[in-house]
Amino acid sequence: MRLVTTRYAADEGWAAPLPSDLDSDRTLVLAFAAPEFGVDATPFTQLAAAFPRAMIAGCSTSGEIAGTTVRDASVSVAVARFEHSDLRRAFTAISNAADSFEAGARLAAALAGPGLRAVFVLSDGLCVNGTRLVEGLHRHLPDAVVITGGLAGDGSRFERTWILDRAQPEANRICAIGFYGTQLCIGHGCEGGWSDFGPERRITRSSGNVLYELDGKPALALYKTYLGERAEGLPGTALLFPLSLRRAGQSGDSLVRTVLAVDETQQSLTFAGDMPEGAVARLMRANTDKLIGSAGNAARAAAVGVSALDDALVISVSCVGRRLVLGERTEEEVETVQDNAPGRSAHVGFYSYGEISPALRGGVSDLHNQTMTVTVFSEG
Repeated sequence: MRLVTTRYAADEGWAAPLPSDLDSDRTLVLAFAAPEFGVDATPFTQLAAAFPRAMIAGCSTSGEIAGTTVRDASVSVAVARFEHSDLRRAFTAISNAADSFEAGARLAAALAGPGLRAVFVLSDGLCVNGTRLVEGLHRHLPDAVVITGGLAGDGSRFERTWILDRAQPEANRICAIGFYGTQLCIGHGCEGGWSDFGPERRITRSSGNVLYELDGKPALALYKTYLGERAEGLPGTALLFPLSLRRAGQSGDSLVRTVLAVDETQQSLTFAGDMPEGAVARLMRANTDKLIGSAGNAARAAAVGVSALDDALVISVSCVGRRLVLGERTEEEVETVQDNAPGRSAHVGFYSYGEISPALRGGVSDLHNQTMTVTVFSEG
């Protein structure tokens, strides 16, 4: 594998010349970009011209990760040319969250085939139920296929996200890259670092990813009582206080769920993933040191089995809520990932509206929020 990273800014252009000599049918180009590039496709047009044969994928973000830095108003790019592994790209449109499972099934059908080892997914961040999307992929792919990725971001605005369709940013899209080959090595790690507080409450009425009642009371009204003055900033301020979710009969770690939208009329909260009736929910809060430490744990887990002598593409997908909580310490999170990544690695990523990964302790992939997820690709 050969790896090059670079960055683009509208007022500076490219930080380094685009390595067009890496172009091939086995080349992956990832471009994580600030939302404003949805109306200025200049860097993507230049990427498409430099890499006409490559698989180009990307999305809008809530912050772009490159190495040990986090920036806004930029495009963070990784170019990875695999020597022994094949790539395939699939797209599908999605108009609303109810189509999420079928969207996953459509992507799985397009990517299924001999030698499939991993799928990296980038989805519109506002019109999807990430839980159902991942379920649709899992249901139609072999159990051994590792599914990771994330939901596109729009800062803390929650207005419009987009996915890169080669050189064109498009809303209401999902892109998935399939990785094929026996010499491909895939590592993954996932950890949150949040702490529960307050009483547990039962979800008594919900529909998919829309939560209506907790313990028989309107969910939005109850949530506002905890936020106090911060309730005026919803849905953005909800990122500071996510919910932990434990399904009925579930053992082990809870999932974390973040609010994407509120409905004052219905007194409901819309989340990035399912909020099943009967599950137990509890408010969460953060300690910055624990958040940063959890990022290191995720990176160490993802690096297991990857030789320090091999080049490795390291992709971090973290949550916009973590960035808001960490504030000026945000770069410590990505520095921790870099410090615990394989020695010969290129590190890119983005802050998202949802993270897709198997849990740190194994199992199938799921939709997470407020979580640092790390995926490592290398060739043995």
